[in-house]
Amino acid sequence: MQGRLKELMATLPQQGAVRWIGVRPARGAPMKELERVVALTDRHLDGDRYQGRSGSKRQVTLIQAEHLPAIAGMLGRADVEPALLRRNLLISGLNLLALKDRSFRIGDALLEYTGLCHPCSTMETTFGPGGYNAVRGHGGITARILEGGEITIGSAVAAQPA
Repeated sequence: MQGRLKELMATLPQQGAVRWIGVRPARGAPMKELERVVALTDRHLDGDRYQGRSGSKRQVTLIQAEHLPAIAGMLGRADVEPALLRRNLLISGLNLLALKDRSFRIGDALLEYTGLCHPCSTMETTFGPGGYNAVRGHGGITARILEGGEITIGSAVAAQPA
C-alpha cells in the first residue's frame, strides 16, 4: 500500500494561480500590495524587508486562498484581507501542502517547499483574542528560491515532476 500512497502523493496535475502579492517593507510596517515582483535567486522577493541569507528556508511565504474564509469564520468576520496575514503570495486552486518535498514553478521563478509557515503572536494583535489560534493550521508554507524570476498576479503555480 505504501507504493500506492507514494504514487498518489507524486500525482499533482492541478495548477494554481497567484491571486495577491505583498512585501513587508519594514518590520511591523503595513504590507505593500504589488501587481508583480521579482524573486531573487536564493535570497528573497525584491522589496521585502526579509533579506534571507543564502540557503535560508524562509525566503518566501505562501498562503492558500481557500483558507481565508475558514480563518474569517473562526474569527466571526465576513472576510480576512491577505495583507493582514503577512504572507508574500496568496495562491488559489492548488493544495500547498501537496508541494511538500517538491520544487514548483511560479511564473518565471522556481521555488522549493521548505516547511510550514506557522502564525506568530502578531495575529493576536491583528485579530484580537483568539487570532493566533484561528490561523493555526492555515498559516501556509515557506519556500526557498532556486531560480529567480518575475511573478505576477495570475501567474501559474505548478509542481515540477517528482
